[in-house]
Amino acid sequence: MDSDLAEAVDGLKTVFSQRKLALTFGKARPELVDDLKKKFRVPSRYRNFLLEANPTQFESATPVERIRLIPAEEIESTQAQMQNWKPTWIVVAESALLGDPYFLDVSKPDPEGDCPVMTAMSGQDKWSPTLAASSFAQFLRIIGTAMEVATGFSENIMDDEDEESFREALVPKVKVIDTAALRAGHWT
Repeated sequence: MDSDLAEAVDGLKTVFSQRKLALTFGKARPELVDDLKKKFRVPSRYRNFLLEANPTQFESATPVERIRLIPAEEIESTQAQMQNWKPTWIVVAESALLGDPYFLDVSKPDPEGDCPVMTAMSGQDKWSPTLAASSFAQFLRIIGTAMEVATGFSENIMDDEDEESFREALVPKVKVIDTAALRAGHWT
């Protein structure tokens, strides 16, 4: 993993430990990762992530969202379940609350071998993607930052005022990480 991605993973490990939440990263089998590359054009940065930090147990916890990163072993079956799905979209996470997918758009690679992470509401007639992060590394940073902000909030169902307070605390931090994602509106 490059230093940018390794730093994002280390940040997640720290905040999960501080919040005493279960988190397990393993190492995906190289032949599985090669197979995913061939079948789905999985970009190099995400492949390196799976090889070094395959999320075997990962579910973030904030008052407004729970994001479960999908382990390498589940990517192909998750892809197969998606209806009306573009072949350039690779599911890497899902909302544990709503079932909405978070996915790499491999039609838009950057020079570092990364791609934007998009999300869309499930249960609709048509997928309408929204930018969640400009890259996978930034996506991990935003999740970690949201977990840090959530430390001061209850884990229970929040009322609208509490949810608004959480989002107001998160917005300036997301702005520093990824201005484009903030403008897209998913985190606000």
